[in-house]
Amino acid sequence: MAGLLLAAGSGSRLGRPKALVELGGERLVDRGVRTLTDGGCVPVLAVLGAADTTVPGALTVHNPDWATGMGSSLRAGIDAMPDTVDALLVALADQPLVTAEAVRRLVEAFELGARAAVATYNGNPRNPVMLGREHWSTVYSMAEQDVGARPFLRAYSHLVTAVACDDIASPEDIDTEEDLARLTDMLRGVQPG
Repeated sequence: MAGLLLAAGSGSRLGRPKALVELGGERLVDRGVRTLTDGGCVPVLAVLGAADTTVPGALTVHNPDWATGMGSSLRAGIDAMPDTVDALLVALADQPLVTAEAVRRLVEAFELGARAAVATYNGNPRNPVMLGREHWSTVYSMAEQDVGARPFLRAYSHLVTAVACDDIASPEDIDTEEDLARLTDMLRGVQPG
């Protein structure tokens, strides 16, 4: 199973590309690649756009259409998948509290026969998302603007295995400086004021 990290955005509300933002001394793109690798994904592809950088441990894919939104990054990642890959696991660079254990749970669901799976938090589907190769063309055709796999997950919910990850991860994302400060505090174990 390959890992696909979407990290192409400019971080318009944050004022800089999220891939390059540091959390705990580590860039979000590097943290995401490490999470996918530690969770059992090989190879790991990182889709970049607004930021052009080297990402150790990952194959980088440049999305020239990154400004159109996440949909084009998902399509660019699918286009770049090696023929030997049977399934991919999609994660977002701006969700740094998704853990390797959450990735492992989705990998295990695949190993037990699931062909599409999604991490859930309090029963709500979020990220990461696992997709077997047979679903890629459908996901590809539905991914546009700032929408990735969500339309597929809704339209084909009967094919998607829900994998509870509440106890080991969080889908909280970083969109603003306040989000970054809050997640930094969470990682340090600081309780909110």
